[in-house]
Amino acid sequence: MSAMTVQLRRSLVLGGVGLIVSIGLLEVVSHSLGEWTSAILLGSGIAWLFLKVQPRQTLPAQSAIVPINLTTVKTALADAEGAINQFAAEVQDLTIDGSAQQLSALRSQIQQISGELDRDEIRLAVMGGKSVGKTTLTQWLKSNWASELSQTLSLEDTPELFAATEEGLLAECDAWKLGRSADLVMFVTNGDLTATELQAIQKLMAAHKRLVLVFNKQDQYLPAEQQAILTQLRQRMQGILAEQDVVTIATQPGLVKVRQHQVDGSIKEWLEPRQVQIAPLIDRLNTILMQEGRQLVLASSLGNAKVLKTEAKKALNTVRRDRAMPVIDQAQWIVATATFANPFPALDLLATAAINVQMVMDLGSLYQQKFSLAQAKTIASAIAGLMVKLGLVEISTQAIAIILKTNVVTYVAGGLLQGVSAAYLTRLAGLTLIEYFEGETAGETIKRDRLQQILETVFQQNQRASFLQEFVQQAIEKLKPTAPSPSPAPWSAEPPAALPKPQEAPLQLGVKRVDTPDRIPLEPLRELVEEEVILS
Repeated sequence: MSAMTVQLRRSLVLGGVGLIVSIGLLEVVSHSLGEWTSAILLGSGIAWLFLKVQPRQTLPAQSAIVPINLTTVKTALADAEGAINQFAAEVQDLTIDGSAQQLSALRSQIQQISGELDRDEIRLAVMGGKSVGKTTLTQWLKSNWASELSQTLSLEDTPELFAATEEGLLAECDAWKLGRSADLVMFVTNGDLTATELQAIQKLMAAHKRLVLVFNKQDQYLPAEQQAILTQLRQRMQGILAEQDVVTIATQPGLVKVRQHQVDGSIKEWLEPRQVQIAPLIDRLNTILMQEGRQLVLASSLGNAKVLKTEAKKALNTVRRDRAMPVIDQAQWIVATATFANPFPALDLLATAAINVQMVMDLGSLYQQKFSLAQAKTIASAIAGLMVKLGLVEISTQAIAIILKTNVVTYVAGGLLQGVSAAYLTRLAGLTLIEYFEGETAGETIKRDRLQQILETVFQQNQRASFLQEFVQQAIEKLKPTAPSPSPAPWSAEPPAALPKPQEAPLQLGVKRVDTPDRIPLEPLRELVEEEVILS
């Protein structure tokens, strides 16, 4: 068992315990804090736990650059076009949520990429945050370098990244569009990289962009500091960029004081501008253009094709999720109703709540994952075993019990806790399957480790106190019994006759399950968990 797995499991347990303890505190302080109790206590507690378990962000090392040929790019374009066609086939109404415009934009992009495979122009973009010297660098390169080359170049200065205003965010979108269309990106910083800069570099590398990291304004540091920062930058980029792709420049160095001794013994002083220090960048750009000119275009096209495929799959997953959520909603309330009417112990509860074989098959069908009954049972039993192993049943049931005790003082029903817990666990199972199917290719073997990672993430996302309280209230409305209002008897002067003893009416539930021949009966948890499950 890896250290990361142990840490995640411990985090789930600690998060669940913290959730239960925090909800319990509501009873103690609710009279003094009122309706803000939940947000104050639970929001801060869970946020603290979330921050504590977040891994440090690092850039993964990348393998050596493999030469890209035209066939590789065309294959990627065919894959992207296939994803776009799948989106077009599954979207039912192109007038809803701008689907027609989205489909048109995707097809327009693939035509644009295909039409530019043979272009001679090399596109360069200068990217970076605020006040790092992008504009000055771009202007200098246009005036003193690009104009002297025989190659056709397009050089663009992009808007600043990492903006905090709404207007700045819109400009940042334009910056990423320019960066995406570029064949080579000069990413400018004026010191050691920040976390947001590292993330931006990672995003560019994932899109197969040729990158040169430029440390500008080195003149603002002492010589020893300049070398220390350069060394740090190269260490951060080790395995990602070649050492020569990290360069230092000074596009607008500060003035230098000049002191001149006069014949009469006086001293004359004045300030003079220093020369631009940009030779290392020019040398590197010239080498890249000479050695990698055609590869820049092909690599950029390959990256754009892969990004386009990702966008098409994202659009397709949005359509599928819109259809999948009603399936989960239906399953959770059917299971909740059955469990409410016939409550089981905690382990048997999981069999009827979280593991719904029919839901596995329905969701698999939506995501082009065709499962047999045996395969669906195997997947269901895997999720059941993971929920038991991670302690999600106990954690969620205890948290829901505290919410019911706090907010439902006047309503008592023996199966209410089991019914709400059943619905919640079913929802976790359904959301886990959606997240899993969205990231996998149809026909691949179910991976248990991947399933566990997604389940842990889904649980963390759905254990917020505000969500649990809202979910419990919704479940109560679904499960509470309803009794018809008696009609008033007509007025009569004669004394009423003796009324017959009323027969006990069956309990009326808010949600009823209609059994149909194609529904698969649920099996107890012990049969699902005890059978040997072997997943790759």
